[in-house]
Amino acid sequence: MNQEQLENLRNEYKDASLSETESKADPIKQFDAWFSEAIEAKEPEPNAMTLATATYDGRPSARIVLLKGVFDAGFVFYTNYLSRKGKEITKNPLGALTFFWAGMERQVRIEGTIEKLSKEQSDKYFQSRPKSSQIGALASPQSQEIASREILEKKMSELEAEYDGKDIPKPSFWGGYILKPRLVEFWQGRPSRLHDRILYKKIDNKNWKKVRLAP
Repeated sequence: MNQEQLENLRNEYKDASLSETESKADPIKQFDAWFSEAIEAKEPEPNAMTLATATYDGRPSARIVLLKGVFDAGFVFYTNYLSRKGKEITKNPLGALTFFWAGMERQVRIEGTIEKLSKEQSDKYFQSRPKSSQIGALASPQSQEIASREILEKKMSELEAEYDGKDIPKPSFWGGYILKPRLVEFWQGRPSRLHDRILYKKIDNKNWKKVRLAP
């Protein structure tokens, strides 16, 4: 693709709208509504989200992870505590999430503080995972340099033999996080790039202020 082709790539968004009166008073309830619609619309991987973290001195990084829970308190995901994102969260708990449902011309951006879930919550989720996923979590030193894929496959085989017919305990280096939001923005594509953007800002422990942003 040449530069001119890239510059001319664009879509005209026209399928829906979002107003202050249409959107719910609570952003978690608004997210639940949009998420349910994304599932009904058969959006691919509707729970896939970009998680952005940063080092203590502000160097950002981002990757796709999967949403595994939505509660009044926030948005849940699981990972290796010793991965790059886990280490960054330890030193700088501020983070952001982004969902993009292309078929519905919708985006949700969330900013807040990330905290670990309790060991009991992480244990419960780990035991609900397929055994292959449990072993994968044990086998992979996530984000660390390795010499070859064969090392991972050999470790997987060893662990499969070790835990054949046995329960697999959650490793101490793996578990869940919850991002507790302070800002949530809902973006709905509209014609002529005049998109709808409704932003929720948390003003105390229970209440949110809802405003419209220019596209």
